[in-house]
Amino acid sequence: MSIELQSDCAQCAALCCMALALDAGQSFAIDKPAGLACPNLTGHACRIHGQLKEQGFDGCRAYECLGAGQRVTQDLFQGRSWQDDPRLTDPMIRAFAGMRAIHQRLELLQAAGALPLDTADRNKRRASIDTLSGTLPLARVESFPGSAEEAEVDAFIRSLSRYVARE
Repeated sequence: MSIELQSDCAQCAALCCMALALDAGQSFAIDKPAGLACPNLTGHACRIHGQLKEQGFDGCRAYECLGAGQRVTQDLFQGRSWQDDPRLTDPMIRAFAGMRAIHQRLELLQAAGALPLDTADRNKRRASIDTLSGTLPLARVESFPGSAEEAEVDAFIRSLSRYVARE
């Protein structure tokens, strides 16, 4: 199984606009704490989306969740939203953090497919992708950051550096 590692905001509950903190500066015009909806959010859409650069939100234009938002919204919460049920806010924030970490590893594992891996590493890479792309229970997603599973995937990814030519 393989997952599309690109955001589909129409299938998400605007998780990045709520879960992530913004720090006023070059990328964001405002400070916003994590867990608070962006003031530019209207429903699940950004009311200034067509003017992000002009309004000082270039960081929003550059952000890519790698599909973690829609996977959390659709797969883990069956299309439900923190906006419709505020009790989902904290669980969705935790799930989004975990799924972002999972999708970051999936991106690296997919890129490693371009390396001349030996059979054992090719098989391990494929198994890791299949595991992280499969149906994952909410508790496992939430606990992924800092887990032994994350450390094992990271160690495998680091081990692949031996395939990268050094100049």
